[in-house]
Amino acid sequence: MTQTYDSNNIFAKILRGEAPCSKVWEDDVSLAFLDVMPRAEGHTLVIPKVPARNLFDIAPDDLARFMPSVQTVARAVRAGMAAEGVAIQQFNEEAGGQQVFHLHFHILPRWTGVAVRPPGGPFQNAEALRPHAEKIRAAFAAL
Repeated sequence: MTQTYDSNNIFAKILRGEAPCSKVWEDDVSLAFLDVMPRAEGHTLVIPKVPARNLFDIAPDDLARFMPSVQTVARAVRAGMAAEGVAIQQFNEEAGGQQVFHLHFHILPRWTGVAVRPPGGPFQNAEALRPHAEKIRAAFAAL
């Protein structure tokens, strides 16, 4: 069943500058920012700039241009947060766990013995996210 893209979803609004975010990276094909309900310290979202509801809707050429951004952001998150590893998650449609219907990848820094928090956790404002955003932004310079 094909669903349509809603250009009023929160990530589309962020891309248009109509909603704020704690940006850590931007290039011509992607935007990366901290999740406001982080499951781990430094939990980062990477979204394509093209309107795509999920993995099934993005054109293969657009996906091919976008995926290096996911890799680059994952490297910066791992380095900036001094993480031992990262988990990368991507959900499709409500039954698959997707909550915002604009394609996005979750980059979760991981450390041995530290569990991720459950989804939908407490909201964190930009001030609370700032130290993590600064660490991740600084890591891009070293990549």
